[in-house]
Amino acid sequence: MMTEQFGQIGEDTNKGDGGAYDYNGDGPLTTGMRIQTGQEVNDPYMSESHQSQSLKTLLNEKPVGKPFKCEVCKSEFKQSSSLKTHMRVHTGEKPYKCEICDSKFARNDCLKDHMRKHTDEKPFKCDICRSEFKRSSSLKTHMRVHTGEKPFKCEICEAEFARKDYLKDHMSLHTGEKPFKCAVCSAEFSRRFHLKNHVRVHTGEKPYECKFCTSEFATSGSLNKHMRLHTGEKPYKCEVCNYVSAQSSGLKKHMRLHTGEKPFKCDFCSSKFSQSGNLKKHMRIHTGEKPYKCDVCLYESTQSSSLKKHMRLHMGEKPFKCEFCSSNFSQSGNLKKHMRIHTGEKPYKCDVCLYECCQSGSLMKHMRIHLGEKPLPAD
Repeated sequence: MMTEQFGQIGEDTNKGDGGAYDYNGDGPLTTGMRIQTGQEVNDPYMSESHQSQSLKTLLNEKPVGKPFKCEVCKSEFKQSSSLKTHMRVHTGEKPYKCEICDSKFARNDCLKDHMRKHTDEKPFKCDICRSEFKRSSSLKTHMRVHTGEKPFKCEICEAEFARKDYLKDHMSLHTGEKPFKCAVCSAEFSRRFHLKNHVRVHTGEKPYECKFCTSEFATSGSLNKHMRLHTGEKPYKCEVCNYVSAQSSGLKKHMRLHTGEKPFKCDFCSSKFSQSGNLKKHMRIHTGEKPYKCDVCLYESTQSSSLKKHMRLHMGEKPFKCEFCSSNFSQSGNLKKHMRIHTGEKPYKCDVCLYECCQSGSLMKHMRIHLGEKPLPAD
């Protein structure tokens, strides 16, 4: 294309009687070639101003298409400098070196980006939220948060993503591939950030710190959940009742009260539970496990709440107070029984006669009259 352009200039210049000359192979074509090769340009048949103008025209002339081709991978480039830079992909050459660390780069702009890790410079700023970035590409990706643009689309489903790596991670859901493997254990993950979070289990790293207390977390999600303890935010709302929760798991458990779902089943009996924790407690009935032990006596319990109640016997603590009299109780159940003295409530009724009482123990004693059993001797 360049040769055709040079030839056209030579052909046009020789037209007309007044301006005709015989360049004898040393016209604008040769001049153009010398510009390309770096040879001295000297045409005795062209005026200095005309020659200068022709040189400017040739120098400003840009090649059409991508004439510079890589002989290794057939990539094409508009400029020879771009091809030269590209060739480092194949040769592995990295001439740009960081003076602070041992990092090396094939391109000068990559070195500049790298240097910002040392200087912490963030020259690329978002005009909307004032976020700052070290790379222009990071700012470009960030802007999609504001614009809602999601240019990367899944060809299998309708999912769209703002970043190419998000789409790549998503594709593993369709393929079942788990390319991200832990170097410490055998855990495998379909997404890169899942592996990154997992590795902190081994390293103990907790980079996310609470600004209100000293708590630290391995993942940003865990920090976000924790922050709700300080802010009181409860974004998860029940659509049936007024229940609200700080965590999605809390709402999920709550919804089972409405649906009656009990997905956790006992392997020994037919008992079912809506929460895994309740199943775990129930299993101790079968295993006889009593992990909660009193430090004062030999008391053992299957539940932490039972041990807590027991400890009040040793401490003499009675936190449950009657609103009508000065009576205090160590357990809420005992206060509830006591309150029936003031309210007159008698929830336990005899199925045989009209007897009513406020405690289940009193009803059991009464039933012996109908059953013909002798009452137990008084203590």
